[in-house]
Amino acid sequence: MAGSLPALQGERPRLPRAVAFWLLGGVQLLLLAAASAPSPLYPVYQARWGFSAAAVTVVFALYAIALLLALTVVGALSDHVGRRPVLAVSLLLEVGAMALFATATDIGSLMLARTLQGLATGAATGAVGAGLVDLQPGHRPHLGTLVNSVCSCLGLASGALGAGLLVEYAPAPTTLVYVLLGAVFVAALVGVALMPETAARRPGALTSLRPRVAVPRQVKPHFVAVLPGLVALWALTGFTLSLGPSLSADVLHVHNHVIAGVVIALLTGMGAIGSLALHPRRPGGAMTIGSLALATGTALTLIGVSAGVPAAYLLGTAIAGFGWGAALLGSFRTVGPPAAAEERAGVFAALYVVGYLAFSLPAVAAGALSGRFGLQRTADGYATVVILLSLTALALTSRQRRRAEP
Repeated sequence: MAGSLPALQGERPRLPRAVAFWLLGGVQLLLLAAASAPSPLYPVYQARWGFSAAAVTVVFALYAIALLLALTVVGALSDHVGRRPVLAVSLLLEVGAMALFATATDIGSLMLARTLQGLATGAATGAVGAGLVDLQPGHRPHLGTLVNSVCSCLGLASGALGAGLLVEYAPAPTTLVYVLLGAVFVAALVGVALMPETAARRPGALTSLRPRVAVPRQVKPHFVAVLPGLVALWALTGFTLSLGPSLSADVLHVHNHVIAGVVIALLTGMGAIGSLALHPRRPGGAMTIGSLALATGTALTLIGVSAGVPAAYLLGTAIAGFGWGAALLGSFRTVGPPAAAEERAGVFAALYVVGYLAFSLPAVAAGALSGRFGLQRTADGYATVVILLSLTALALTSRQRRRAEP
């Protein structure tokens, strides 16, 4: 088992494997917290610099585009040069991105900061996912994917909620959150330097930089089965993090930056609960329940937006969030175990490539359509597509489970 492998010979691990495992979970949480932190600030930037909702989604999408570029180029690099070097460079880039955010003076500065942040997160993603599986305890073979899923959810929730609180109640609202995040990234960098290395250096590092999305043959059937649910959950997240603050203000009739953070935290925080609650179930069961909850919750938010009923909007967001976490966990656990140890970073990178395409492109389309049809009508159509994708995922998962039964 991956969790039972000793540190590589020649290494002098200065952190126990268990500590290094939870450190990686913290790094994942921090990366996603930084990704969601700008969301409550978008209305502030719009008011200061006067750009449209469509421009907001472009700034938002640059993160995902840069992340995808890094994933496809260096997503599997840690399988060749080791987890630690890739993570160290990624965290240094994140520190630079936080500095750019803190000193931003116009939308161009935001675009540059968001792009650098995406490159850093994309470079780290495959290494973090693979490292968690490498370091997980041998007697808990699914703990790595669980921590990856839960920390992603908690990171998105804490970043949005924390930023909302700082923007509303603390001084220097567009600076302080990034200074704090930058300081924590520096601390994480020190921790990574003290980690044991779990991936042996092997030839092929330069070849691995050729842009590609590699899914091994034995993983492909599982990968295809989770695609609709994966697209649905990330598309919903992308809309919530980009246009969600403006939609929440329209539906709830409250123009408070904390509310924007609360709605995002409700979706992603319930995602963490969904992952934890469904952890004992098999991957197919988690995907089934997750897809059903995602469809049901999104339908309720659709009712809340269309009828202007805040209770339905918030309840639907919570239920969809539960499904979000369950489906994300099911996706990781479906495609992770069939991959060999030397293929894991590439498989996780491919999973995130699909996820971040769904995270960015539909949100950009929604931003463009909102200028023509209005935000609420655009949200109605967007929710309908998410529901259809979730039901498709439910059907595919149910069919796969029936085939697996003796």
